[in-house]
Amino acid sequence: MNLVYKIAFISIICITSCKGKENSKVEPVTSNRVESELNKIKLTGLDNSTIDLKQYKGKTLFLNFWATWCKPCLEEMPSIQKAQTILGNKNIVFLFASEETPEQIEKFKTGHDYNFNYLRVENLEELNIIGLPTTFIFNQEGKLVFSEMGYHQWDDKNNIDLILNATK
Repeated sequence: MNLVYKIAFISIICITSCKGKENSKVEPVTSNRVESELNKIKLTGLDNSTIDLKQYKGKTLFLNFWATWCKPCLEEMPSIQKAQTILGNKNIVFLFASEETPEQIEKFKTGHDYNFNYLRVENLEELNIIGLPTTFIFNQEGKLVFSEMGYHQWDDKNNIDLILNATK
């Protein structure tokens, strides 16, 4: 019976965590959060080294929270790869954070041909991320200018413009 509860729990998490296709309305965050979201994020490399996001000050930061089991996450990755290529000459850093184990992320990484900077997020719940994928975009001053859960077609002109607007 315990196995039935575990399976039901995992199923509920999977169903509620992943959001379907992209919302038609994409707007920048007009946040009046007191504490900087950037300072709250705890990331580590796959080698367990601490990542200090302050190293990206002066750059726009595109931070995508994802999981290997999340279908919308996997569906949006090709468009993120294209967006990263389109914006390659801009001052933008793309990071991909999952709370899965380094081994799970490494296995995914070797099985896919994406040029992504994969990291681990240590405090997904503390960041109030309740579904995947979720994307944060920080401007060059480290201010959160976009935060949204759900699939996006990131190589779409409107979304490229959204990312570029964060660089201003």
